[in-house]
Amino acid sequence: MFRPLPFFIGLRYTRAKRRNHFISFISLISMLGLTLGVLVMILVLSVMNGFDRELRTRILGMVPHASINGYQPIDDWRTLATQLEQHPQVVGVAPFIQMQGMLTHNGSVAPVLATGIDPEAEQRVSIIGNHMQAGSLEELREGEFGIVIGELIARRFGVQLGDKLTFVMPEASVTPAGVFPRLKRFHVVGIFKVGAELDASMAMVHVADAARLSRWQPGQVQGVRLQLHDLFQAPSVAWDLVTTLSGSYYAQDWTRSHGNLFAAIRMEKTMIGLLLILIIAVAAFNIISTLVMVVTDKKADIAILRTLGCSPGTIMGIFMVQGSVIGVVGTLVGGVLGVLAALNVSSMVAGLESLLGIQFLSSDVYFISYLPSQLIWTDVIVICGAALGMSFLATLYPAWRASRTEPAEALRYD
Repeated sequence: MFRPLPFFIGLRYTRAKRRNHFISFISLISMLGLTLGVLVMILVLSVMNGFDRELRTRILGMVPHASINGYQPIDDWRTLATQLEQHPQVVGVAPFIQMQGMLTHNGSVAPVLATGIDPEAEQRVSIIGNHMQAGSLEELREGEFGIVIGELIARRFGVQLGDKLTFVMPEASVTPAGVFPRLKRFHVVGIFKVGAELDASMAMVHVADAARLSRWQPGQVQGVRLQLHDLFQAPSVAWDLVTTLSGSYYAQDWTRSHGNLFAAIRMEKTMIGLLLILIIAVAAFNIISTLVMVVTDKKADIAILRTLGCSPGTIMGIFMVQGSVIGVVGTLVGGVLGVLAALNVSSMVAGLESLLGIQFLSSDVYFISYLPSQLIWTDVIVICGAALGMSFLATLYPAWRASRTEPAEALRYD
């Protein structure tokens, strides 16, 4: 049954007497602390969720979820691909040849991982086709020695479509004139940008051209790359596929190349969440101190209410209402501001970067070049629920202390 007396008196006590504005000030500080804690926690967790999403969609969209490699060059990759596509987790299969080396242009040098691909099959395992700034993957044609490079490489060399680059392999060729490094001239047919470190370290050529540079037979490849329904199943799926294939193969997956980055983001999200919850806990402790001061200030009122017949439960309810009001208002305001900040933080940071002429996140240092944000409503509900729960628990001791006030003792000196 709803009792209006504790509710209305509790609301009235939220504002102290005119002669004691300090208690009202402490109540406001408690409310602002709770608001700030909820706001910051929603914002930071949304940014961490954004980093997690970008890792999965961009970085792991460019690198294979898993790959099946041969100890020797694979002669018939299409037959192998047909076998692998029978697995229910496999979405797409594409051949590849990887070559480490350096790109040079007008005296500038940049290390690069050049991957030989089949332009048609690559669309099934990579998102690169959706991030082409200039040119296209279809411009990679067998025997023409075209190359697709990242935007940071193009900016570093100052090259555009049609310009020439020299690819130097870490091998030497012995000729009658002496020992020379193996190199090949490529012309730029495409420039991609995914806003990540891969823009400065990855290049793509046609798989047949890569086989020729590797001195393999036409049609031979190093292995096949796999796109899976669930990338978190990559280790087990890759192992299952290797064990069912006849021949000498070994498997690799994204957890070996980028798993440490993903694990670091998950750990940082957990630790930051635990640290930020302390802000809410501090605000909850402020509610305790506020109510203790109010109980001390209102001892005479409590004694009068007790003599008028109010039970200890009613007195306890009055001060629980007062503390809960601080918690509810602070949580609601913090939740609304946190949601608004999480939805707009990316554009706000981009505008600040444009205004100041600086870049807070550089892809040379971080794996993306902008601040991402992804609001997950489950996080908002959990954060607001935790704040309300701690605020409610913070009211119990002061309210219980108020309910134990003896009227005769409280009125002795009044």
